[in-house]
Amino acid sequence: MNAEDEAAEKAYRSDLPGPLGTLDTFLSRLEAVILASGVLLMATNTIANVVGRFALGQSISFSGEINRILIILITFAGIGYAARHGRHIRMSAIYDAFPVGGRKFAMIIIALITSSTMFFLLYFSVGYIIEVRESGRVLPALGFPIWTIYVWVPLGFGITGIQYLLTAVKNLREKDVYLSTAVIDGYRDTETEV
Repeated sequence: MNAEDEAAEKAYRSDLPGPLGTLDTFLSRLEAVILASGVLLMATNTIANVVGRFALGQSISFSGEINRILIILITFAGIGYAARHGRHIRMSAIYDAFPVGGRKFAMIIIALITSSTMFFLLYFSVGYIIEVRESGRVLPALGFPIWTIYVWVPLGFGITGIQYLLTAVKNLREKDVYLSTAVIDGYRDTETEV
């Protein structure tokens, strides 16, 4: 295995112990597959629709519905991915003023509250899906029940809730402050002089 392959494999491997590490690694791979597949399918669908419209003079009737499904999938799989890589928006002016111990405590509290919020939203999104299912609505072109396209919403909230819970565990176990299970708190200087 060359260095690039080892680095790519390490990106999917968790250093959390036992079942937590297995869960974290599984979620990492699942997110990657869902996001990559969703983006590729959306690009293929959009290109096919454009070619059909301009080359053949006929749009694909269900193209908009397919993209709607894929946008929901990508959005709610993406929130877990963003949590895993510490990429969510942070308002950190007060947080940054804390000493390391204060930041660690704050990060544990933030991760636990965010995890609880995600599980709370998961609960309500399941209720919404049940309500939509009982309405019997279907997509006009594809004929799929509308509730099936919203299944990704509680899945995304669940994965994100688990990810923030694992972040809290990581911060309880390690001496450094972690934004996620793999990202240590800090800023990188990305500006370069021209």
